[in-house]
Amino acid sequence: MADPFEVRMRFTSQLQHLNASVSSAQKAVQYALKYKEMDEDLHSCILEQVERNNMNTRANIMYFIEHFLDSAHKEGHADYIRMMQRDIIRVVDAVAPDDGSGAANVRVVRRVLQGLQGKGHIDSQAVSQIEEVLKERETTADDLGLASPNGDVDMADAPPSQTIPKPGRRGAAPQRLDKRQVEQRIEEDRERHKREREHIWAVPAGGEAEINRLWDETSDFGDDDDRLLAEEADDFGKEMEMRKCRHQGAANGVKR
Repeated sequence: MADPFEVRMRFTSQLQHLNASVSSAQKAVQYALKYKEMDEDLHSCILEQVERNNMNTRANIMYFIEHFLDSAHKEGHADYIRMMQRDIIRVVDAVAPDDGSGAANVRVVRRVLQGLQGKGHIDSQAVSQIEEVLKERETTADDLGLASPNGDVDMADAPPSQTIPKPGRRGAAPQRLDKRQVEQRIEEDRERHKREREHIWAVPAGGEAEINRLWDETSDFGDDDDRLLAEEADDFGKEMEMRKCRHQGAANGVKR
């Protein structure tokens, strides 16, 4: 059996090094599912890291959560989903706190939690509740010295029994990010935006099955089709002959 302390340390390191790439999120997801018998410990790692790191890392963990719950659902490990439902407000408060330091992450929270709601991982009533509070925490990217190519993200949720605390320091000025964090965030947002555009043009699963169905429903080529093609070809030939005659007449100065 793996050493619990070592598992925690490795998973913590993976969370700290998350970035905009899908591979970094998948690596952490696979690790958490591999050691799902330690689900409570690994879930607590997520909470700890989302509360301790800078704004960019918190945003990356928020994106990771969506991948994580999708995979947990596919693998039939409902405990990870249940624990995230229980603590979603704690996560939201950490990613987009009310002191202004995470204002640029409000859109991240909205997008991820809207996705979780659409997939049934989070209750829609909780999403609506958290959205009301997020409106008070939002600010513009310019206020933080952050200029991203695609504004990033959307909505929030939590079990209906929970309530998210109202902002206690609404007058606090948002903390400005240092230049390195701004550049990192812009680059990561650009990478995510590129992936979103790729998904728009991706052929959805089952597209080939739809083509095959249409093919099967189309009638076989028969004698009637042959006759129609012959008639169309004859009409086309006559039309071209008439055009040719007019053009030749015009060239010879003959009015028709």
